[in-house]
Amino acid sequence: MRRPRLLVVAALAASLALTACAGPSGPAAAESPTCPGGQIRMGIEPFEDPAKLVPAAEILGDALERRLNCPVRVQVTEDYAAEVLAMRNDRLEIGIFGPLGYVFASERAGAEPVASFGTATGELSAYTAGIWVPRGSDVTTVAQLRGRTLALGSVGSTSGDALPRKALLDAGLAPADVRVDYAGGHPEALLALTNGTVDAAEINSQQLASATASGTFDPARFRRVWTSAPIPNDPVTVRGNLDPAFKAAVTDALLNLDPQAVGEIGALLDVTPPGKLVPVTRDTYAPLFELARTLGLTEKDVQ
Repeated sequence: MRRPRLLVVAALAASLALTACAGPSGPAAAESPTCPGGQIRMGIEPFEDPAKLVPAAEILGDALERRLNCPVRVQVTEDYAAEVLAMRNDRLEIGIFGPLGYVFASERAGAEPVASFGTATGELSAYTAGIWVPRGSDVTTVAQLRGRTLALGSVGSTSGDALPRKALLDAGLAPADVRVDYAGGHPEALLALTNGTVDAAEINSQQLASATASGTFDPARFRRVWTSAPIPNDPVTVRGNLDPAFKAAVTDALLNLDPQAVGEIGALLDVTPPGKLVPVTRDTYAPLFELARTLGLTEKDVQ
């Protein structure tokens, strides 16, 4: 039976208030360079409904625990900034960040990307940001959102904030030209559109696939007016100031997990059918560093 050890963290201050978990223990685990302090803490940003994200992350945590012979405690952080801050304060050994979240985790917390979600053919998976309107809307281009209300996901999200705002700028729209409503997440932005409380909403390809499969979104009733270039999927990172032996062991473990171990969380990232995790480096996410520079984003922009 899977051990109930994944917590939804309501605030950064509570990030260490974890329930006890069963797993490998004793002097061998505690003293091993692959089990610093007798446990591994892995953070995940809240990119999906916790009801879906929690069980998917538990499967990944279980598999990693078996590989490293060390208890893995998984935390779903309150938001993007909380995960960056937790790693910067040495409260996470591993972090799964969104691409833009990784930019700031790299700069502020020394996060080093080692793996991401691969396709069944062994290629790095990607997703796209999108802006949708009701099928009957007279809006057919981003420029026509002037004076309209646009629901975005969360501040600091790659596809749910930065890329749609870049699309507005590219269309010649100033921030004051569009009424932006941060809904609180990708599912909430989609819901704002389906409930008719906004004129348009960001819906990335991952949320589109999930919501369509669950029957909560009917693409035939809506129309996409903008799509981004492909975005490399979320990196799994390790904290840079850790023992090189630990980082090497984690990297090896992640890259050799069975596709089934990462399949559930991969499905939430629209990676279906799943493959093994694939290696990535900082260079993989160079376009996101450039995006942050173009928009003048700072760490405050992911809070």
